[in-house]
Amino acid sequence: MAGGGATVEELKDVLRETLENRGALGNVRAHLRAEVSNALEDRTGLKRPDISNENLIINELIREYLVFNRYRSTLSVMLPESGQPDTPPFDRDFLARELRVRENENSRKLPLLYTMLSNAQANK
Repeated sequence: MAGGGATVEELKDVLRETLENRGALGNVRAHLRAEVSNALEDRTGLKRPDISNENLIINELIREYLVFNRYRSTLSVMLPESGQPDTPPFDRDFLARELRVRENENSRKLPLLYTMLSNAQANK
């Protein structure tokens, strides 16, 4: 390019870096992995077993943790791969009651997994 303009390769590098910094590239990669996994499962005819109540709750705890930490790419793969229903997240109060988690004002600012760990460590 004449006049000191950026080359196509330089523009590609800047675009790639921008997409990575925004998390968009990771999301696309994660979505692609999830779709490939789903396509392979469909092709082999294997049906995912029904999800147990225990797995539903564990997956919800993991979902809350992933959302809190902004692990969007991981979440976009985990939900379809785990067979978690495509519904809004479970109510936090419901999960806390089901798991008998003692909470306070500060613990409510964090995912339940953090509170469960803290409670377990305090009970040692």
